[in-house]
Amino acid sequence: MIIKTVELETVCGITSKLPENTKPEFAFAGKSNVGKSSLINALMNRKSFARTSSSPGKTQTINFYNINDSLYYVDLPGYGYAKVSVEVKAKWGKMIENYLHNSPMLKCVFLLIDIRHEPSDNDKTMYDWIISNGYQPVIIATKLDKLKRSQVAKALKVVRTGLGIGADVTVIPFSAETKQGREEIWDLIDESVNSLDKE
Repeated sequence: MIIKTVELETVCGITSKLPENTKPEFAFAGKSNVGKSSLINALMNRKSFARTSSSPGKTQTINFYNINDSLYYVDLPGYGYAKVSVEVKAKWGKMIENYLHNSPMLKCVFLLIDIRHEPSDNDKTMYDWIISNGYQPVIIATKLDKLKRSQVAKALKVVRTGLGIGADVTVIPFSAETKQGREEIWDLIDESVNSLDKE
């Protein structure tokens, strides 16, 4: 995928109305410190367009990035951040659920899981939640560069077992450092967009 233009087009807060987009949307969900902004920046071929932060929980809005004026990357609020109040967490949850329920242009949800750790209860809940909203998430196992090559197969097995998923579910190992996995993700997005063009 050749990235020609990138624009942060819409930012939706808790009380905002979702935009009525006419182009396909690809959403990214994950824990607050899983490397979501780094992944989105890599997919946009930009160094720091999506804000990365050393303090987790910074993304408190749903951010719509217009890519090449042909599709959207949608950055969902990070979940599972301990320092956020229960009330705020509940509002974020409602905001994400509202988006998953009501966006007719949403074509795929990418769920980011840290490859170094067994999926948390929050990860499992999010996975089940995406499924219950009618989407089969593509799992992106982030922070691949933090492991030795010999550890990767075992770590991926732990991710699959932890989420309770079989071989039919796509899991893509990804490194923001080396960009390994980026082409695979781009290919999935291209494939989805191209299949829509043929309809």
